[in-house]
Amino acid sequence: MPDQRWNIFPSQAERAEQLAQTTSLSPLLTQVLLNRKIQTPEQIKVYLDPDSQDLPSPLEDFPDLPISLELLINAINQRQRIAICGDYDADGMTSTALLLRALRSLGARVDYAIPSRMSEGYGINERIVEDFHEEGVSLILTVDNGIMAHKPIARARELGLAVIITDHHDLPPILPDANAILNPKLIAETSPYRSMAGVGVAYVLALSLAQSFDQTRELRDVLLELFTLGTIADLAPLLGVNRRWVKRGLQLLPKSKLSGVQALIQVAGLSGEKNLKPEAIGFRLGPRINAVGRLADPQIVIELLITDDDGVALEQAMKCEQINKQRQQLCEQIEREAIEAYEQGSLDAKDDRVLLLVQPGWHHGVIGIVASRLVERYGVPVFIGTYEDEAQQHIRGSARSIPEFNVFEALEFCKDLMLKCGGHKAAGGFSFEASQLDAIRSRLRTFAHQSLKPEHLKPLVTVDTQANLNQIDLSFYAQIDALHPCGMENPDPVFWTPNVRISDQKMIGKGHLKLMVCQEDLAADEFAAGQKLQAIAWRWGEYYPLPKHLDIAYRVRTNEWNGDISVQLEIIGVRLPSQSANSGVEFSHSQRNYTCVILERDGIKELRIRNFKGEVLAIQKGQKTGTLGKTPQTTKEVDVSQPQFYHLIKAAMQVLGVGE
Repeated sequence: MPDQRWNIFPSQAERAEQLAQTTSLSPLLTQVLLNRKIQTPEQIKVYLDPDSQDLPSPLEDFPDLPISLELLINAINQRQRIAICGDYDADGMTSTALLLRALRSLGARVDYAIPSRMSEGYGINERIVEDFHEEGVSLILTVDNGIMAHKPIARARELGLAVIITDHHDLPPILPDANAILNPKLIAETSPYRSMAGVGVAYVLALSLAQSFDQTRELRDVLLELFTLGTIADLAPLLGVNRRWVKRGLQLLPKSKLSGVQALIQVAGLSGEKNLKPEAIGFRLGPRINAVGRLADPQIVIELLITDDDGVALEQAMKCEQINKQRQQLCEQIEREAIEAYEQGSLDAKDDRVLLLVQPGWHHGVIGIVASRLVERYGVPVFIGTYEDEAQQHIRGSARSIPEFNVFEALEFCKDLMLKCGGHKAAGGFSFEASQLDAIRSRLRTFAHQSLKPEHLKPLVTVDTQANLNQIDLSFYAQIDALHPCGMENPDPVFWTPNVRISDQKMIGKGHLKLMVCQEDLAADEFAAGQKLQAIAWRWGEYYPLPKHLDIAYRVRTNEWNGDISVQLEIIGVRLPSQSANSGVEFSHSQRNYTCVILERDGIKELRIRNFKGEVLAIQKGQKTGTLGKTPQTTKEVDVSQPQFYHLIKAAMQVLGVGE
């Protein structure tokens, strides 16, 4: 079984019931909203309909937005050359495509460059600046990078180039000397724009520029689609304007006006989907974009997203598909090798409270994904690196984290030992000389011991509230659907149900578990079997078979098969049932499985034993007769002194540790 820690929000049953009566939502869902600090009917109304709330002008919240617009308007009107420096992840590539489309529509002379992941790494560099200068560029616009690029920005200013930085990463102590900086980290924490990814900053800039040229209507929907793709694929928090605009953008994507998006939807097998959820982008579209930036030339994605030619779009989308398959194979291979290297090595992640794993030959374009999988597996922050050169003198890597550990602060703690580093709370990138490996491992261990307690070192399952499986149906799912879009920092509701019986389980696909679950209460006066629901546990093949009785934590999904839609549970957590009155204890007797429990009603103790057929044998202390049956209608009296009952009862009493 997975070794997890559960964090269950405290129940606010009375308040949840009051809100349920006011809003006509299920009390389960009003409890979820209370957990999200949405506490009044008015706040719930805005949450369900984000467009109903007035939005402040970005000109009020971003101090450098007016100067940015002035620089761009002058460059466009004077036919000066503008160059975009993007990034090779989904956020950076969608941001680049978004600004290219917007600026070209507004008549700008604009081109772009993206640094090589393999040879240069993240962010604008002096080589790119020099190239832009030689090409006659007057204005550089960074997207999703630049906030740490002091030297390249200084070089650009020396050469007489104007620079606008648009970025969303955490701020260094001293900001680069750009003409203007647009970064949500520079604005008030209460601003609805605070949680934007790089593509959000690009969207705000492009839309504000379009308004200056009175071309908002022509551009808004196209830009909104790219914003939605990039925001979800970058795992940006779905709060504030992100949630408001993503909700709107998701309605546009199925009937996208962009040839590239339609082609991407086609190769991802999502054609015909009327309602795209964030998980469809996060797990189907986003990886196909990200894979290109990790393994190939980002130009493939840029051309995909800026072309209006359906043929070119399909050709580029097919390239994305092929590269993504290559990415999947590499991830599986490196994950296996990483697990083997750790488990056969001398490192102790639980003792160190952090894992720094370095091996030669790994493709650093995908090690960030593997780092995330190792975080899920071991429950500690993971830093994975590989050697950049044959001489093994330089190491480059990626980091992924758990909620209590700040990657950006950890990298800053090691900055004097690093060649380059950056990122945010949950993830980051770094490079250092191989000779510093032991020193950095020691420094990370020190930081981890300052940040983490031993109880933090298990994968965390955050649970909203307890539910009965009989409450889970399509009408309940429809209410959950009204809460979408959900995502980072605004997660899908997670419910838990105690003492669920796993009536069937099997392995499917590449290491997934498919289950049939039902809720049975051995202590109940009724003998109802309870509703059976299908469940899926992604990447849980190593835990097969699971115990027959478990507490389960899950999200509610739907499954469509041959035109029929049914509710399906997505299992994200399990634990052994607590030893409460109705949990029961499993045991075997005569090569058959049973569950037993002792109840006390009105001072009289009763033993109940359930067999694999669901029949319950009930015997009160001191009696020679009991009852046996599956339903009240089929229950009959039996003589428990008969050998088959006597020996079964004796075995149950031994398991429960009580005398006869």
